[in-house]
Amino acid sequence: MKILETKKLKKYYGSGNTLVRALDGMDLSIEKGEMVAIVGASGSGKSTLLNLIGALDSPSEGEIEIEGRPLSGLSRKELAVFRRRFIGFIFQSYNLLPVLNGYDNITLPGTFEKGNRIDHAFVEEVMEMLHINDQARKLPGQMSGGQQQRIAIARALVNRPALLLADEPTGNLDRQNSLEVMLLLKEIREKYNQTILIVTHNEELAQFCNRIITLEDGKIKEIL
Repeated sequence: MKILETKKLKKYYGSGNTLVRALDGMDLSIEKGEMVAIVGASGSGKSTLLNLIGALDSPSEGEIEIEGRPLSGLSRKELAVFRRRFIGFIFQSYNLLPVLNGYDNITLPGTFEKGNRIDHAFVEEVMEMLHINDQARKLPGQMSGGQQQRIAIARALVNRPALLLADEPTGNLDRQNSLEVMLLLKEIREKYNQTILIVTHNEELAQFCNRIITLEDGKIKEIL
C-alpha cells in the first residue's frame, strides 16, 4: 500500500539571479511499513522535502499525497488537523515542553482533538518498548538527551500516525545513543508496520533503513 507520493514536487525561493531551486521536480513514492533514509549534502533539499511532506510549508509546484489524500487545496486549518491526525514529527532538538513531565509531553498531541480520548494502554505499551517508564514523572530538564528523544518518539507515535517524519533525530546524541535510537525506530517499524522517513547526514545510521535516497541539488541522485 502506498503511503506517500510526491509528483513533480518543486520548491523555489527568490527569483532571477537569486533563484534557489530547493526542490526541482521530485517524484517519490513510499510504501506502508518502509523505513527510508533521506541523505545528501547540506543544501541538497532534505529538510525542505520533509517540511513539505509534513505540511509545514507549501510547494511552489507539484503535488503531495498521503494515503491517497492530496494536500493541495486544504486550508491552513485543515492542514493543521491533517498534521495532527496523520503525521508524527521527531526533531533533532526534541521540542519537549519544559513545564510538562514525560507522560504529559507524550500525551500532549491527543489533547488537541475534541472528543479524542487518549489510549493510555497504548501509551504505556510504547513507553515500555522505549524503556522510559521511569521517566514518566520527570521534567525534561531532569532527563538525558537520549531519554528526551525517546519521550519525543513516544509523543510522535501517540496518535498512531500514517507517517513518522524524523529530521536528524540523532543529531544531538552521542554514537551509542544514536545507535540505540535507530534500533528503536527499526523496532517500531517492525512491531507496528510504521512508515518512517528519516533525514540524516550520518550514512552509518542510514544503513538501518530499508532504502536510502540520496538528494543532490533538489533532485533524487540515487536510490539504494
